[in-house]
Amino acid sequence: MDYRLSPELEELRRTVEEFAHDAVAPKIGDFYERHEFPYEIVREMGRMGLFGLPFPEDYGGMGGDYLALGVALEELARVDSSVAITLEAGVSLGAMPIFRYGTEEQRRQWLPRLCTGEILGAFGLTEPDGGSDAGATRTTARLDPSTNEWVINGTKCFITNSGTDITGLVTVTAVTGRKPDGAPLISTFIVPSGTPGFTVAAPYSKVGWNASDTRELSFSDVRVPAANLLGEEGRGYAQFLRILDEGRIAIAALATGLAQGCVDESVKYAKERQAFGRPIGANQAIQFKIADMELKAHTARLAWRDAASRLVAGEPFKKEAALAKLHSSTIAVDNARDATQIHGGYGFMNEYPVARMWRDSKILEIGEGTSEVQRMLIARELGLAG
Repeated sequence: MDYRLSPELEELRRTVEEFAHDAVAPKIGDFYERHEFPYEIVREMGRMGLFGLPFPEDYGGMGGDYLALGVALEELARVDSSVAITLEAGVSLGAMPIFRYGTEEQRRQWLPRLCTGEILGAFGLTEPDGGSDAGATRTTARLDPSTNEWVINGTKCFITNSGTDITGLVTVTAVTGRKPDGAPLISTFIVPSGTPGFTVAAPYSKVGWNASDTRELSFSDVRVPAANLLGEEGRGYAQFLRILDEGRIAIAALATGLAQGCVDESVKYAKERQAFGRPIGANQAIQFKIADMELKAHTARLAWRDAASRLVAGEPFKKEAALAKLHSSTIAVDNARDATQIHGGYGFMNEYPVARMWRDSKILEIGEGTSEVQRMLIARELGLAG
């Protein structure tokens, strides 16, 4: 197997790399410190077609696939993860459910604007009492036969892209009934921004990803047309499991980018920083630490590209996606810690990118399935589930 990029993907990689260094790197630190969403950067990403990378041209997309999306995410995250997660959530969690499970009418209505970044989509899954245990969903939806509308009540938390000025919709999971054994029947609904009863809270005060948008959502008798049901009633649980499997590949690519960014910054600093009369990069202890960081980033890249290649080929990829997500998030934290150590006191200063990378890395072991969940999935795929 050859995991080198095709000429087309290499051209995409270089284009995004240039954009990240020229348009994102000089500005993103200020946005991060102000906890401010970088609208102009996001608009430029939309003009580049990044939000439409894995979608067909018929819907306004670029006709690419998850490999293309992963390449873009990795290059963005080498510079900044807030921008990268905005793209990842907008595509994998916002637009992809509509593409995978929407009717043709739903696709025509939403995808063209999602693909250009004119609007962002969000995925309302996590709840205060239901993170890893998504089957514990308490948000409910009932069909009002008198109006042919679904009435949604509940709360969602930690939802990315849910409260920006350009957020257009949130797809929401809700319990719509019970199986004979009492287990919940979970369905998914498209809730447009501004729908009466749909309240978006103020942004969270976060440790990292400070230039991205993350909020709590509440639904109080929110009414949406029956046509806003996404996919089959009662199939929402299965749908979001597939969406999360795919999204883990995207997060793995993002984590790989952060890990590689830590290498980039460490190499640069080790060449410039003088101690005891010579660059610290001349010291074998620093050389070996950076060599190990490069090894980790390289193996993470192979892992996410393997999982993405299987997805694109229509092959089973659940285990490989979990492996990639687990490994890449782990080494992202490792590399961020080591990069901070190499930078010494300067690594603790927000003006240096590694400080931002250190703060951003930890969430990668939590979001879109914790490391513990990934290990459960891997063990299950190996036939070890009880």
